[in-house]
Amino acid sequence: MLKVHCSLMLTTWMMMSWAPQMTISKSFEDVRCKCICPPYRDISGHIYNKNVSQKDCNCLHVVEPMPVPGNDVEAYCLLCECKYEERSSTTIKVTIIIYLSVVGSLLLYMAFLLVIDPFIRKHDSYTQPLQNEEENEDVRPFRAQTQARVNSVLERVEGAQQRWKRQVQEQRKTVFDRHKMLS
Repeated sequence: MLKVHCSLMLTTWMMMSWAPQMTISKSFEDVRCKCICPPYRDISGHIYNKNVSQKDCNCLHVVEPMPVPGNDVEAYCLLCECKYEERSSTTIKVTIIIYLSVVGSLLLYMAFLLVIDPFIRKHDSYTQPLQNEEENEDVRPFRAQTQARVNSVLERVEGAQQRWKRQVQEQRKTVFDRHKMLS
């Protein structure tokens, strides 16, 4: 739990340290005017991007150098489609930081569980596969014992693991019996 709090504090510190840099560079990366100009006479089509204000988002302000001579500028600009685009790089960065923090926290939690699991897990004496009907009767007392212990989350997880192991063993037994009957 302490590691999770440390990772969250580190993430918060990183976001606060990046905040001044994001506001400085906002005018260069968050807004742009994009003009898509199709082919015109012997000039191939081209896409122009420029950081201009929304009122200046037109072909005359964005397309530089103008590929056509002075007489054809108006005709060329009528063909071009200009769109003003705005995004929030701050929101994108914060979203990525939160996502990475959650994934990092889950990875730390998984590592913690992998380290702690050998200390918590008790070695089960009942790990032999089922071979015949007699062993099937031994499962019932074990099931009652497992249900009596289900108090904490860890014990519930262990109970679920034991039920899964018993189901797998029963399936193996069924498959082996069918195999014996077929051969």
